[in-house]
Amino acid sequence: MASFQPRPQDAAELLGSRLNHSGMNHSEPPPHAAEAMALQLKGENAAVRELLLALSVGFVLPGPLPADLERRIDAGEVESLDVLIGQAEQAGLLTDGTVVGPARNALLTAAPTSKVHALQRELVAFYAADGQPMGDFARELARGGLADQRVAAELEHTADKALEHDPALACSLYDEALLAGADETGTAARRAQAAAANGDLDSATRIIDTLLVSVDPPDVRRGVDVAAAVWAHRGMLARSADAYSWLGAPRLGSSAPLAAVAMVGCGNRSGADALFRADAPPESPTLLAAALAGTGKGILESLAEDPQQALPILIHASDMLNAAGSALPLPDTPAALAALLALHSGEPYLAETVCRAAAAAGQGGNAAKPRLFLLQAWSAMQQDKLEDARLSINEASKANHWPLVPRDEFLRAALEVGLARRNGEIAELVLAWERAREAMLHISVDLYSLLPWGELVITAARLRETRRIAHYFEEANQLLERLGSPPLWAVPFHWAAVQAALLSENPAALAPHATALARAAKNSHLAAVLAGAGKAWVSVLAGNFQPADVEAAARGLGRMGMPWEGARLAGHAAARAGERKDMVRLLSCARDLHPQANAPGNGSAGTGEPRAAATAEAGNGMHPDGSGLSEREKEVARLVLEGKTYREIGEAIYISPRTAEHHIARMRRRLGAENRSDLLARLRLALAAENPPQQ
Repeated sequence: MASFQPRPQDAAELLGSRLNHSGMNHSEPPPHAAEAMALQLKGENAAVRELLLALSVGFVLPGPLPADLERRIDAGEVESLDVLIGQAEQAGLLTDGTVVGPARNALLTAAPTSKVHALQRELVAFYAADGQPMGDFARELARGGLADQRVAAELEHTADKALEHDPALACSLYDEALLAGADETGTAARRAQAAAANGDLDSATRIIDTLLVSVDPPDVRRGVDVAAAVWAHRGMLARSADAYSWLGAPRLGSSAPLAAVAMVGCGNRSGADALFRADAPPESPTLLAAALAGTGKGILESLAEDPQQALPILIHASDMLNAAGSALPLPDTPAALAALLALHSGEPYLAETVCRAAAAAGQGGNAAKPRLFLLQAWSAMQQDKLEDARLSINEASKANHWPLVPRDEFLRAALEVGLARRNGEIAELVLAWERAREAMLHISVDLYSLLPWGELVITAARLRETRRIAHYFEEANQLLERLGSPPLWAVPFHWAAVQAALLSENPAALAPHATALARAAKNSHLAAVLAGAGKAWVSVLAGNFQPADVEAAARGLGRMGMPWEGARLAGHAAARAGERKDMVRLLSCARDLHPQANAPGNGSAGTGEPRAAATAEAGNGMHPDGSGLSEREKEVARLVLEGKTYREIGEAIYISPRTAEHHIARMRRRLGAENRSDLLARLRLALAAENPPQQ
């Protein structure tokens, strides 16, 4: 055979000649020249084209080539392989055994699809005969449109290995397996698991709905696990329990602990006991099985009269699941449940560390990340670390590619309410309350959402909106009753109800919850502290209290991870103290528990006493910005513009009502205000000078 030479008439040859005249090597033609050359490989040069097409499809040198080309070479019908390679290299179409990009694209585009697929199947057969994995080549074949069961099987197998540790990769691999011809129904449960763990609950739901309506669905237990997890994330835990009831005990297997979590969460203790025994050993000796078994056992232990073992069991389960590296979608992760138990026990710092470790380990996949961050935020808020709480809320919002699911959106809304309530900003609180009202319409009450419901119960009383949350409050009470009023879960909710009753000045509503706290005090230190705090609040509001008792109750709240609540109690008592020494003592207690009140920028610098006020007034008291007000006066001014009374101002920033009155009188003199309306107008101007509008 004559050696391969492109015809002089080729546009590529003409272009190559011009390039030679400019000093460039014709053996390295520009991209469009290589493409033109490749398309001219016909007739006596067809064997070169066949070789280049085979290499473009995925065959490699040295190695087996397509059977037809090898037969023709062996029969002498075409030049030897070395000659063909030399001709392709001389034309600049082959470099180090690799077809140059433009030529490869041109050959694959021009060749009939049936021809390309035939070569691809022949290459797949070589991989199969040698027992070699195709790796990324299988993905290229599927995306290129090749339907082949061998390719589909390899992609499915690779996806199975990635399923628990890299659900995002598993999603892509399963989709490619479907393109290659994998069984859509047979892979449905695993595809749904990958989508759910990756945070794509809508896709997971669509896949599972298709699976569970089919006759005798394959891998049905896995499918129900995913369905239960999706329902839980949507804030409908009772639906999760229904899914496990539909599956039935004989088919539960290793999912029995997850069924227990769902059933306990919606108040079905008997159903949980029927499907899962707390002393049942794991289905297998793996970390994952042991973690799931521990999760179920920990939840059942949390219902006991003395639930001391529940938290360690759940923390162990969380540690094991972290070590397993599993992104298995669950109704709730052991880390989240352990955090809830810690929060309900007055140990928010422990909840924070458990959630942080689980988020770092990827426990529960992308779908679980927002909840873990939000529980960290709740822990920070309870410890009066409000900025840390906001940072964790931001982390939750950007944890994955999808918006927060209803359960997480509700938790975030309750957090925003809690932060606004602690900031004392009534306008901010009203806005947060409206957002929370919308969020609560999308979920139902369950055991694991009692903390946010408790926060909303208090806020509803504060805003005189109790009627809007009354039926949710009743559902929560009924849920606790169905579970036998377990102290660990019931105590914080009763405390929220006590605070709401105090705000509403409703002794009848207060009594049953105060009684429940007193009854639980024998087995719960937190209940004892909260019962004491409740009594202290009642005595303060009645104006008949002992400062020492109030201080003890306030500091007890601080030790239980509730410093803001303790400071609030002490601050209210200080505002009602009859003796100056009692007021000073209680204000000091409030500042000890709520140090942010003294931090610059929080509007609470100073001691709150007349002596400190006099010190602040020393000199002319002017602030460098020229507003004419000291930092303390600005804070008081903001509260005055919100319509707060002397007593409310004192309670907000831990000063006495008399000191608040002194501040207001001094501001009136300094600003030259003739009456209250004039004072309000001048205060607005003074604060506007501090925060000029942005240009």
